[in-house]
Amino acid sequence: MTSAQNIVVFEHDKHYFTEEQKRLKLDEVLENYYGDYSPFFKLIRNGVKFNQYVGVLKVGNTTIEVLPKADGNDKDTWRQLLIDMIKTVWGFEIKVSSSADLKLKSNSILDLYFELYTKELEYLLHRGLIKRYNKKEGNLYALKGALQFSKHLSQNLVHHERFYVKYSNYDVNHKIHCILYKALKLINKTNNKPDLNSRIGALLLNFPEMGDIKITESTFDNIVYDRKNHHYEKALQIARLLLLNYYPDVSQGRNNVLALMFDMNRLWEQFVYVVLKRELRVTDFKVKSQVSKEFWRSEAGTKSRMKPDIVLESRNNTIVLDTKWKNLYDNGPSSEDLRQMYAYHHYYKATKTALIYPGEEGKMIKGKYSPIEGNANASDNTCGIAFISTHTDIVIWKKNIISFIKENFFHVIEEG
Repeated sequence: MTSAQNIVVFEHDKHYFTEEQKRLKLDEVLENYYGDYSPFFKLIRNGVKFNQYVGVLKVGNTTIEVLPKADGNDKDTWRQLLIDMIKTVWGFEIKVSSSADLKLKSNSILDLYFELYTKELEYLLHRGLIKRYNKKEGNLYALKGALQFSKHLSQNLVHHERFYVKYSNYDVNHKIHCILYKALKLINKTNNKPDLNSRIGALLLNFPEMGDIKITESTFDNIVYDRKNHHYEKALQIARLLLLNYYPDVSQGRNNVLALMFDMNRLWEQFVYVVLKRELRVTDFKVKSQVSKEFWRSEAGTKSRMKPDIVLESRNNTIVLDTKWKNLYDNGPSSEDLRQMYAYHHYYKATKTALIYPGEEGKMIKGKYSPIEGNANASDNTCGIAFISTHTDIVIWKKNIISFIKENFFHVIEEG
């Protein structure tokens, strides 16, 4: 694939390949990397249909952006909103590494990560790279560390001036910097924006060259943060996202795939949770996410648990919110969702429950469960259908979320 292409679609859209894309064999590349199944999309006749995942797929020189869709706004608007949602969830709004404002030269999701990563590495170099003790072994002309007797004998029978030793060295050549260097080389290979090329090139010149290491999930899970390296966390988060979602083309080396995709249902849940967690300041009031409870156990010990998206707790009240990224239109919520909320009432002793949807206008539709015969109290359980209005300005959208929750739920907490 030699010429650069840019495809922009909404979630659940279908895209039919153009003659140029067929010539570039885009369909074959996608099928080779994902087979007959991918959580991100499925191949159809002469095209591809995208699922609920949003983000960016970079296939060779072709960039496919999949954007969320909840109202009548255009692609440019939703691209910026998606970028702002990701920045909010990942905490990029908090300038932990620099007081300078982040000014993206291009409004693309991939450029966001490349710009953020470049900025983080520039900051780390300016601050000074940390040193670590790392173990090495080899033939030296001086006795240093512990002599490895068997290897010393086998390699130095005729070199009495040498010693095969294992020793510790205190320098910048350690695992964390190997990870960062590998991610830097990755963005150098995949970046197509001229305005970032010079900055990436400067980083490659100034960052010490590191050896290549194999990267897996455990590589990042085993990193221990302390007072000396806590300022590395943001850069390592982005490096993790880039390196674990990069699939090099081992056969031809041209059609590498970088997939930075997010389940929109999960992103919406995290976005609402982070906004509530950061912005709500109420005495004796907590915002929790994914509070798990057991609700079934077999005689063999098999367990089943329930886990609502967001739980609001005060001293006397519990409110359970489940977020849903979909347009209801006139269909109403599914019976499965309503039954799930009914279970939350009982297991979490919830005062109120609500399903939270994005909408063009904010409104709350109140609903009450039908009483069970012989149990009149069941009718006291309610489940609201909440529509929080989206907005082209992310700041106003966040304010809409906060004001909606306060107006529709705080009186319950205050009465308690």
